[in-house]
Amino acid sequence: MLDYRDEIIAVTHALDAAGLVPNKSGNVSCRVANGFAITPAGMPYRDLLPAHIVVLSLDAPVTSTEPPPSSEWRMHAAIYRARPDVMAIVHTHSPSATALAAAGRGIPPFHYMIALAGGDVKCMPYATFGTAELAATAVRGLEGRRACLLGNHGVMAVGNTLARAHAVAVEVENLAAAYLAMLSAGLTPLLLDDAEIQNVISKFTDYGRLD
Repeated sequence: MLDYRDEIIAVTHALDAAGLVPNKSGNVSCRVANGFAITPAGMPYRDLLPAHIVVLSLDAPVTSTEPPPSSEWRMHAAIYRARPDVMAIVHTHSPSATALAAAGRGIPPFHYMIALAGGDVKCMPYATFGTAELAATAVRGLEGRRACLLGNHGVMAVGNTLARAHAVAVEVENLAAAYLAMLSAGLTPLLLDDAEIQNVISKFTDYGRLD
């Protein structure tokens, strides 16, 4: 069984290989005893070692660490405080989803796989990276959901494991690419209603894809 540090690094490598975190963008964390572990700031993912993963408290002020934590540690901490069900967070700047975020456009329920995110993926207003304002915005966007878009920024995905949060982030990018393709073709997607989304969520839970 992987140590949580090794598992965080494995997720960053998968995201990097898939092109979802260009130019060292994005960050990954998981909940640990009394706090959370998060990727460091500004370090290429291919160079990460277990010793580089930063462990922070949810309650105490952040003190100087070497290396320093991701600039988005406030956003991760705020989500963990607000959502006891969340055990892991994946933040990406994946291309298609970020394009939608730059247009202030979320992802509607045009495909049943959006159930992995809990329903439609909202796009929240822009706030400067690394700020308490962005942290509060992300918490609002994730209410009742496992993913949201951050305006002019990227994707937040959460889960009860790192593997689940990673899967949600990947699926949000897949859905965003399909949605952009429909928009560019001038097509109007047929949307699934709330009842069907809840039906799919129930089936995913039965199949073990959601908890």
